[in-house]
Amino acid sequence: MKDITTIGIDIAKNVFQLHGVDRHGKTSLRKTVTRAKLLVTLANLPPCLIGIEACGGAHHWARKITQLGHTVRMVAPQFVVPYRKSGKNDANDAEAICEAVARPNMRFVPIKTPEQQAALTLHRVRESIKVDRTALINRIRGLLQEFGIVLPQGAAKFPQRLLEAIMDADMPMEAIGLFAALRGDLLRLDERLAECDQRIARLAQEETAQRLAEIPGIGPVTATAVVATVGDAKLFRNGRELAAWVGLVPRQSSSGGKTRLGRITKHGDSYLRTLFVQGAMTVIRHVGEKSDPRSQWIRDLVNRRGVQKTAVALAAKMVRTAWALMAREESYRMAV
Repeated sequence: MKDITTIGIDIAKNVFQLHGVDRHGKTSLRKTVTRAKLLVTLANLPPCLIGIEACGGAHHWARKITQLGHTVRMVAPQFVVPYRKSGKNDANDAEAICEAVARPNMRFVPIKTPEQQAALTLHRVRESIKVDRTALINRIRGLLQEFGIVLPQGAAKFPQRLLEAIMDADMPMEAIGLFAALRGDLLRLDERLAECDQRIARLAQEETAQRLAEIPGIGPVTATAVVATVGDAKLFRNGRELAAWVGLVPRQSSSGGKTRLGRITKHGDSYLRTLFVQGAMTVIRHVGEKSDPRSQWIRDLVNRRGVQKTAVALAAKMVRTAWALMAREESYRMAV
């Protein structure tokens, strides 16, 4: 046990598989422990490098294990797979994690603080409410169509339009009562969504989030999501590296000195990537006749490549700008 230098842990809900090696790479530990005994087991080991696959609960365990004096590194699942030598099971996964975490050029996932996770939980709850609201609106639309009623698109005015429709409609009272109950469900979802937006607005008062919100196309939702997801921007060497982490750089298929670029990789956090692209679309829609260099660049790119590709290019530029403001602690300055 004294010779262990690196440990890979395959975490689960109740059972954890440990695989440790010494400084020569020879296996020194193979052990399965329960959830209750994991920290006790690691506390009895000398300080070493511990690798964990980034998954549910990984940030919690990384913080707990760090408090024991160990150095914890989190590895993305796709980087662990190449080191698995045979079939997938807990023991082979732990060994693969142990191999991957020891690689000198491995890229690691930053460990999030409880505050970051709390902010991201708020964002996830908000998104789930939006999904539920959209599903409910679509369900109501389908039911109304059975009575020959088709309402205009748009969620903001839908509750009022629904009320007007059922008051004027020629339908049985039982149906009217059901639609009124569904409208009550919709109003409650709107209230919950508004409450989440208020909480996000309070989070956006933080200094870094305020700097990010100065970037055109980034509002409180995107700003707080970036702060909570990225954490320390200095972990990335430059803005392009952060854009690659978000998945907003072209996929490469280069060989023999020939560079071939394809669609964006779509790696990383899909929620963060979606927010940046939506923000870019908003900027494009409001570019109008603005004469600043940024607006001229957007119009020229729209004419040459179309709106969708322009939105992705602008989103990538916004990510790089966000990195500069976070890493250098600067305020946004529009190019002139």
